[in-house]
Amino acid sequence: VQLQASGGGLVQLGGSLRVSCTFSGRIFSSGVINWFRQAPGQEREFVAGIRWGYGTSVYADSVKGRFTISRDKSTSTVYLQMNGLKPEDTAVYYCAEGEMATRTQRVWGQGTLVTVSS
Repeated sequence: VQLQASGGGLVQLGGSLRVSCTFSGRIFSSGVINWFRQAPGQEREFVAGIRWGYGTSVYADSVKGRFTISRDKSTSTVYLQMNGLKPEDTAVYYCAEGEMATRTQRVWGQGTLVTVSS
């Protein structure tokens, strides 16, 4: 499996942005695509994950109610819709394939930078 993240950019406080993760290869129904983020000088943290086959999702408390993860099976893409963005959401966002919400993932994509200006 190879993952490709895209869609990052600069957005104002309170704005919205959608980042995408497209993968090649096969993911089993029980497989999970996660989004993580890493801000400058901070550890990488879990943001959201979705189980590929069932569509069930898990969110970090810091993004619940603001972010939505979804998947499009026809294009092998996982989306992270981010609303109500705050400066503390500024980070490089990574997608990864592995177990739900764990730091150890099998495959990582390259990151896409999201910057929220105040």
